[in-house]
Amino acid sequence: MPNKSHLRVSNPLPKPLLIWDGNCDFCRLWIERWREMTADKVNYTTYQEAAERFLEIPKDEFNRSLVLIQPNGTVVFAAEAVYRSLSFRRSGEWLAWSYDHVPGFAVVSKTGYGSIARHRKFASAVTRLLWGKDVRRPTYFWARRWFLRALGVIYLIAFVSLWVQVDGLVGSNGISPVSQFLPAVRRQLGPDAYTLLPTLCWFSSSNAFLHFLCGSGVLCSLLLIFGIAPAVSLVALFVLYLSLTVAGQVFFNFQWDVLLLETGFLSIFFAPWRLWPRRLSPRRGSTIPVTARVSRVGLFLLKVLLFKLMLMSGVVKLTSGDDSWWNLTALDYHYWSQPLPTVFGWWADKSPEWFKHFSVAFCLLVEIVVPFFIWAPRRLRLMAAGLLIFLQLAIAITGNYCFFNLLTIALCLLLIDDSMVGRDRRARRRFGYGAPGGRALPQQLCVYTGIIVTIVTLPINAWLIFSAFKPLSRPPRVLANVYERLEAFRIVNGYGLFRVMTIDRGEIILEGSADGIEWLPYEFKWKPGDVKRAPAWCAPHQPRLDWQMWFAALGTPRENPWFVALIFRPRFA
Repeated sequence: MPNKSHLRVSNPLPKPLLIWDGNCDFCRLWIERWREMTADKVNYTTYQEAAERFLEIPKDEFNRSLVLIQPNGTVVFAAEAVYRSLSFRRSGEWLAWSYDHVPGFAVVSKTGYGSIARHRKFASAVTRLLWGKDVRRPTYFWARRWFLRALGVIYLIAFVSLWVQVDGLVGSNGISPVSQFLPAVRRQLGPDAYTLLPTLCWFSSSNAFLHFLCGSGVLCSLLLIFGIAPAVSLVALFVLYLSLTVAGQVFFNFQWDVLLLETGFLSIFFAPWRLWPRRLSPRRGSTIPVTARVSRVGLFLLKVLLFKLMLMSGVVKLTSGDDSWWNLTALDYHYWSQPLPTVFGWWADKSPEWFKHFSVAFCLLVEIVVPFFIWAPRRLRLMAAGLLIFLQLAIAITGNYCFFNLLTIALCLLLIDDSMVGRDRRARRRFGYGAPGGRALPQQLCVYTGIIVTIVTLPINAWLIFSAFKPLSRPPRVLANVYERLEAFRIVNGYGLFRVMTIDRGEIILEGSADGIEWLPYEFKWKPGDVKRAPAWCAPHQPRLDWQMWFAALGTPRENPWFVALIFRPRFA
């Protein structure tokens, strides 16, 4: 038998040809993926069809491994054949380079390939278990469309919810007027105030301008919902909501506000840069429009956000020092001690103790273990989406957490690829995953900017996740400096709801009197007050004053200076 490393064929082809065993189900599944990845750079055929054309290659070699015939006539086999064929696509060049230059890479690759080749049926079964019948790289046209629509709805809810409260909270006669707050900050910080508090309210802090910001947010939200100039709409929405978040001061110190800002910012790199919406239709041809491709960079950034959100939320519960999470008793208190419970939360509190303990264990499992499946093959990824969505629905039923649950569910939509909603074949017929062609200039700039954002934020996100495991850890100085500069814009954040469980409940009752003799309580619309009144449902609307009253009950008036202002403005209660 000739030396395999010097084997050549006398009739090479203009394109590389990868030859595989047509009777191998495992090979057939993965060849489809590689065929799509390499597009028209590599040809593929079975050895049953091609063996007679290349008599220089022993038939036993075709049975034993993949065979790649390169344009110069040289022949390579097995793992090397895989890497050389994928290297004809730019994103796969590192595989062949690693095979040639990285110590141990070739040995491990040969060993792994040999093991799979000897157990093809088992490898095929595992592949079908994890991926299903199709292992081609998933497309996400459906997920992008509905995620952006859902994000538009959530932005709409957030702006409308604030609009009806903004005068009483931070208006000129409100509890904490932004017209007084910003000048005071500027006197104290000087020019640094503009970068530490990035808001359009520096131009005007009048009630009319606050209403203009809310109204503009509603308009841009509707544009995003209907798919009109989605990327531009997202830029405007981020600027508007950041401006209101800064102006809102203590009334915007909620994790779902920063989560919406971080999600909205990263979605700019995920949205298509086009003016009008376009529906997928396989009858219009097979060339992908330059503005229709789903950005892999944007998708990756949003998946990192979902991973960080869920993992940190679970880990901080166990590293906070609160024993109620370790002994699974947290829900013995949570349903009645949470800020704004629902009537279903009252019923959940009456459930058996064993069920509450099981629910805590389930919550920790979903928040700590399941997020790793975000990066897993299709079926595990879909299972993760189902479990995460189920947890959010359970939380939303038992407590009023505004738009937090909706936003988390929207992020989970990004785990559902087109094959699960019947759009995969149509999307591939029209667009083709590896279809050639350039990008429009705005789309190109967005991709490059997204890559820069990934490079800058990924180390910060890694440290934030690590800090959930080690709460007292300090970041490297360079990383801390970068994070400090970005923190004001809320584009990279740490998360962790209810890391310490509140095991009692205090309520502040405000009373007023017309004659100084008879005093009557001011009854809040949403905050628990009269014990004979059933808990109300207000989500996804957020009554920010009602929420803030829960936090005030945990501290002192000195820690909540806004509360003193509320006493003098009771009409806004």
